[in-house]
Amino acid sequence: MKKMSNIYESAANTLGIFNSPCLTKVELRVACKGISDRDALSKPDPCVILKMQSHGQWFEVDRTEVIRTCINPIFSKLFTVDFYFEEVQRLRFEVHDISSNHNGLKEADFLGGMECTLGQIVSQRKLSKSLLKHGNTAGKSSITVIAEELSGNDDYVELSFSARKLDDKDFFSKSDPFLEIFRMNDDATQQLVHRTEVVMNNLNPAWKTFKVSVNSLCSGDQDRRLKVRINSYFTSGSAGWLIAPSAQKFPFKLWLPFPQVQWECINPKYKAKKKNYKNSGIVILNQCKIHKMHSFLDYIMGGCQIQFTVAIDFTASNGDPRNSCSLHYIHPYQPNEYLKALVAVGEICQDYD
Repeated sequence: MKKMSNIYESAANTLGIFNSPCLTKVELRVACKGISDRDALSKPDPCVILKMQSHGQWFEVDRTEVIRTCINPIFSKLFTVDFYFEEVQRLRFEVHDISSNHNGLKEADFLGGMECTLGQIVSQRKLSKSLLKHGNTAGKSSITVIAEELSGNDDYVELSFSARKLDDKDFFSKSDPFLEIFRMNDDATQQLVHRTEVVMNNLNPAWKTFKVSVNSLCSGDQDRRLKVRINSYFTSGSAGWLIAPSAQKFPFKLWLPFPQVQWECINPKYKAKKKNYKNSGIVILNQCKIHKMHSFLDYIMGGCQIQFTVAIDFTASNGDPRNSCSLHYIHPYQPNEYLKALVAVGEICQDYD
């Protein structure tokens, strides 16, 4: 009979245990500049669609949120893709103007696209290119894609914010505030992590609880500074600052003490002009809870046992065991497929049973 090592190798190749590709998960962040709409009197409602090429065809992988009336959108939606070093992975980023009446693409205006490989983005970490329209004509608009490798930390944070007594930025009604969180990077740049929904006509908003990965929020570093700002949404696309984008920067670890964390919204323009200026409102962090996502190895190292159970189908459709073509045929000199699978799986599980 063959040596047992040959049995392991044969079964492992059959089950795909060996020769697995080099896989890394990568997060892609997208922003655009100078997007122009066909209608010169209005601003577009941009959305970026990520497509990947497979067997010569383009398939949609994911899409960002739609940002209303904006020519320089920074999307909070992240694209998570698998990066294979040994493969050429062709990507296409398409920017579409999605009207408020529908979310489909049939009636949407195509604003431009950019093609590249995932390898180009990963090697440069930050790739900026012009958006090409139909006929490969380049306009003044551009798209920037930033790549970041996932650290393998799947923990996530559950956050809940509210505010009170915000400045009123609307002439005819109360402000329509939304909150944004930015991560401060090591190179002094900032990265949008999350954008909440807009709370209409409310100076004391309470935004919905949301979840964000620890990797996206602070790269697993609780000393990393975060910035929070509040904008007031206007249908014209403009926004007034309610909180200074440069004054409020806190390390993530300062968010963790509870029951509640709050701080003043300081608008530097108002503070410089008004003698009796106090603040533009109060931001309240109502909840900040870290959820630990344990890996398979965490369970094994914690003492989890794996029970090895085997079931074999003996139906007649598998063939007469005396026939060499049957799955149940016992060859006098080599193992059948059942034995190969049992050895391959059992050899691995026996250490944990």
